[in-house]
Order: sequence, then C-alpha cells, then structure tokens
Amino acid sequence: MLIRAGYDISFSAETPTPMMAMLSVHPSRHKDLRTPHRITTDQDVPIYDYLDAFGNVCTRVAVPAGGLTLRCDFTIEDSGLGDPYSPDAVQHPIEELPDDVLLFLLGSRYCETDRLSEAAWALFGHVPPGWGRVQAIVEYTHNHVEFGYHHARPTKTAWDAHQEQQGVCRDFAHLAVTLCRCMNIPARYCTGYLGDIGVPVNGAMDFSAWFDVYLGGEWHTFDARHNKPRIGRILMARGRDATDTALTTVFGPARLTGFEVHTDEVQSID
Repeated sequence: MLIRAGYDISFSAETPTPMMAMLSVHPSRHKDLRTPHRITTDQDVPIYDYLDAFGNVCTRVAVPAGGLTLRCDFTIEDSGLGDPYSPDAVQHPIEELPDDVLLFLLGSRYCETDRLSEAAWALFGHVPPGWGRVQAIVEYTHNHVEFGYHHARPTKTAWDAHQEQQGVCRDFAHLAVTLCRCMNIPARYCTGYLGDIGVPVNGAMDFSAWFDVYLGGEWHTFDARHNKPRIGRILMARGRDATDTALTTVFGPARLTGFEVHTDEVQSID
C-alpha cells in the first residue's frame, strides 16, 4: 500500500525567532520511502537536521521577521496491516529489563507517575501482568476521557486528563503511558501521521499521538484514543512524553497561522 503524506504549516513573527521542529519521518521508516522526504520553506533561510538522544530527526530553522511556511510532501510504502496483536507477550520483571528501557518507567513532564500510582494499582492491580493488563489500561483510558479538540491545552498533564476526563489524542497517550509506568510496564510516547485508512472519515486531518509498551522483549503499539488496530501509522518521533516529541518548539514570540496535514492512500507515485 502507498500513502502520500505531508503538510503546510505557517508561522508569523515580528523578529527572527529560532525554532526546533520534529516534522520528519522517523529513521526507522526511511527504508519505506518511495519519494524523497524533504522539508522546504517559502523563504531562503538556513535549515538543517540532527538526531536527538531518542533517535528522532530534529530540524533547526529560524522564523524570519514576517513569517515562514514549512512544507513537505512524500510517498511511503506501508504493509497495509493493522497494529500487530500479541496477546502472549509477557511483562518483564524490572531486573530483567534492558538498561535503555528503564528510562520509560520513570515519571516525566506530562506523565506524573507519583500522582497516579495509587489509582493505577487500585484499578489494575488485580489484572494479570502482560498484554491483558495493558489492554485494560487502554480500555479504561479510552472510556474515561472524552475526546474533543476544544479540550486541548499545552499544559495539560496525565493527571489533569484523568481528573478532568477530557482531552485530545496526546492526553489519551499521556494518561495510558503514565498508568502503564505505574504498573511497572515501560511505555513511550509516539507521534506521527495516522490517516482515516480503513475507517470512516472523521474530519480534518491532523497529526496523532499513540504509545508503545515493552513486553516480551520488544515494543508494541497501542492507541488509547481509538482503542482498535489502525492501518497506516507513519512514525515521526518518540520519547518520554510530548516534551521530547513536540512538533515545533519556538524560542520566542511566533504564532501559528496555518496548519494543513494530508495522509491519503494512493494507487501510484505521481
């Protein structure tokens, strides 16, 4: 299956404003690209990429006085299969976890394990460890939080989402990640493209957030927002939470003025 994806994102600024962006396809999907993946700008400004500590592609650029538009359009090949289902994947004792996985048991900016630990054990302590416990956390989060774009705010944490019972996809992911970590299940936050392939169209396209858990010696994808296997995820970045994977981070006064994302199945490369 071929997917054409990309975006047009515009910012305005009165003075030159540095920016860091995580708007590139994750290196793990580079082998699947069928056309070049390049971020272009409508202004002649310096722009370059580097890899961060989590292996994500980060782009550095400055929004010039007046504004800047970032654009990207590419085609990628996908298996066309839904998220893998591995019900026999086991939960590892902490002492058996790889060193680089331990980080994803710790609390972070948007995932306050200390505030939700007692609730997590009360809710899921009776559920056998492993895939079933993660699925119980996903179902609880899916049913506990009401989705709505008007519920979004940049400061909302997992604790806030749990208390307010409202949020967007990143809040679903943050809450599920936190509850998993409270139950000693390593979990990491992911962001990327997720189109409406295989499901009814549900509105304007946006980027999406989901999460991975470490079970049975490997990472597995879960999605508390949708709570069902989905087709055509295109990973961009992953980390502890949205702090590590923010689409854009501006270091000064810049305002988002345009935002269009596309993700569509296509039959051929134009």
